Amino acid sequence: MRFMDVDVMNTPEPLDRSLLRYMKEIADSSPLSSQEEAEFARRIRKGDVEARNRLVHANLRFVVSIALEYRHRGLSLSELISAGNVGLITAAERFDETQGYRFISYAVWWVRQAILQTLMEQRTVRLPVNRFDLLARISKSFSGLQQKLYADPAANDIAADLGVTLKDVERTLLDSRSSLSLDAPFDAESGNNLHQTLVDPAHASLEENLDKKQMQQDISEVLDTLNERESDILRLYFGLEDGEGKTLEQIGEHLGITRERVRQIKETAIQKLRHTARARRLKPYLETVS
Repeated sequence: MRFMDVDVMNTPEPLDRSLLRYMKEIADSSPLSSQEEAEFARRIRKGDVEARNRLVHANLRFVVSIALEYRHRGLSLSELISAGNVGLITAAERFDETQGYRFISYAVWWVRQAILQTLMEQRTVRLPVNRFDLLARISKSFSGLQQKLYADPAANDIAADLGVTLKDVERTLLDSRSSLSLDAPFDAESGNNLHQTLVDPAHASLEENLDKKQMQQDISEVLDTLNERESDILRLYFGLEDGEGKTLEQIGEHLGITRERVRQIKETAIQKLRHTARARRLKPYLETVS
């Protein structure tokens, strides 16, 4: 896996002795094959702690690559790595190899969420009580609308869902950038989301490229179950032809249809993919596609 090529020793900030020692300890960790991951997952379900530890250890460098994205947000690199490792352990304990995807594709969500939760906790005292309550409601609304729309809802969608003003939603998100899902939109005019605000560009591409390449390969193999229009829209949306994913608006302009019609066709196509024989390979992506 490409994430194993990251030079964990080449960080732009000084490392304390304990972190330096940790980096050296994990520097030689080797990636596991899909067969090894599957075997460890089966053993973990039977309570094998050693299998869990081996699966976790093989992916510790990946956690570092994710943690580097969140530097300068109020926590030290050591704290970010520790939080990410908690998420990695959770992923190892919950991983189901029968779903057909690699462990790292499953673990990335748990690692990110663990880090974001830790960031949220360290920012909680800075938020007024009523603002923190709204933040929790926004997070819940975002997740619900995302599942309903098969797309990331805009800030005005969340405002309408909660019965609050767009200004309240945007202000709450802006005041708590370290506290919510990376993909939550906070700027209706620019379309920027928290991922674009929080991620350190120097380290963002590593895991994104890994996930995108695997996603492109998996999706390409099931597009033959769709009709031509559905296949075209997913290919454009995920950038399967030229490596550059298109927005719903761009796809609509290209095909001569509205953004809403593109969204409807994309939703229908994804629903079809959920019911194909190969759908289990796409589960990590179908649950979170936007």
